[in-house]
Amino acid sequence: MTTSETTSGATSSALQAVLSLEHAAVQLYGLLGGQTSLTAEPARHGLITARYAVHRERRDDVASALRRRGVEPTPAASAYHLPALGSPAAVGAAGLELEQQCAGAYAQLVSQSEGRLRRWAISALGETALAELAWGARPASFPGADEL
Repeated sequence: MTTSETTSGATSSALQAVLSLEHAAVQLYGLLGGQTSLTAEPARHGLITARYAVHRERRDDVASALRRRGVEPTPAASAYHLPALGSPAAVGAAGLELEQQCAGAYAQLVSQSEGRLRRWAISALGETALAELAWGARPASFPGADEL
């Protein structure tokens, strides 16, 4: 196998990992939205709504990137393990954990890609790091590094 083929395979694997998390993110954010009152928690509801839209767009972008590489995108799972969400604190913890997992996947994609895809992954990693802060995380020097 040539270096180019190895790199391409690693990039496709990293893209598939991101896609799997994006499928899960869309599912979880839908659930979080159903657990959060627009009236009682407008800021949190706005965060959830915005992140849901971002993750749907990223899911579609990653699936398109895989297809352009001639790779069939991993479909969404038929079911996901969803956390118990009985309180606003549990909703916040679930949102933060999800964004941390996504940051790890995007950091891995940054390390396995180049060119336009790498720039896109860096942008996604930065946006995900900001989402972590919105969920209450402490700033980190290298977002996603804990997940690598």
